[in-house]
Amino acid sequence: METFSKKVKEELSEIKNLSNKKLVKCELKGYLLTTDSNKFVTESEYNINRFSKLLTNSGIEDFEIEMQGNKFCITTKKKVEVDTEIENEEEIKAIVRGSFMGAGSVNDPKNKYHLEIVFQSEENAKKIKELIDKVRINCKILKREKNYIIYMKDGEDIANFLAFIGANKAVLNFEDIRVLRDIRNNVNRIVNCETANLNKVIKTSVKQIEDIKLIKKKNKFNNLSEKEKELADLRIKNPDATLTELGKMLKKPIGKSGVNHRLKAISELAEELRKS
Repeated sequence: METFSKKVKEELSEIKNLSNKKLVKCELKGYLLTTDSNKFVTESEYNINRFSKLLTNSGIEDFEIEMQGNKFCITTKKKVEVDTEIENEEEIKAIVRGSFMGAGSVNDPKNKYHLEIVFQSEENAKKIKELIDKVRINCKILKREKNYIIYMKDGEDIANFLAFIGANKAVLNFEDIRVLRDIRNNVNRIVNCETANLNKVIKTSVKQIEDIKLIKKKNKFNNLSEKEKELADLRIKNPDATLTELGKMLKKPIGKSGVNHRLKAISELAEELRKS
């Protein structure tokens, strides 16, 4: 089963820009910035093919491709150096895309939002971060063991990044999943909020009913005003009702604050009786 990350790299490997020598050099430089050696290893056949084409189009043909377990390994006879100046946004895209192809990964958005690019050099990680910052996409750097990681955890930033480096099909898929996930999360938040509110209403109602029963048990119900008695009887008969609903049930309806004021008086009498 193909991972979301592998699908992204497959799409990027098919970008038709290999006739543009400057963009080829920029993308190749992006690959090379992720490693300090003359060896590049990947599980993606699309990735290894892309890297080999970039080398060939840059006039570098002295390399070998072999399998190491389930991974593809491409080794050049000597470490490749690419010296090129970045002059425009297309060239920024190419170098950032190369770094992602070289050592990047992105989680399936169904599970969590996370994209990262692994660098062996802090200096190189900072170079790519500066380029990403230029196009106003938020990312951070962290150190993990001996490596330096550019990472993103915000869904919108990841979608913008994928669009920027040219993974347009992946962006559509990512956004579809993100919308569904956000809707589901919002529904869950609403349900949780409503459940919490309902639990609060029930807990409060139980306490109010206990107070009223205590007052009646102590034969002090007549100590309440007629308005408080009416409300107390309604509360006993309507344990699930909110304060607003109770207020509307009264002979002379009142608002939530008025109901709360009368219930507070009932509660104070019950507390006095508990202490006596």
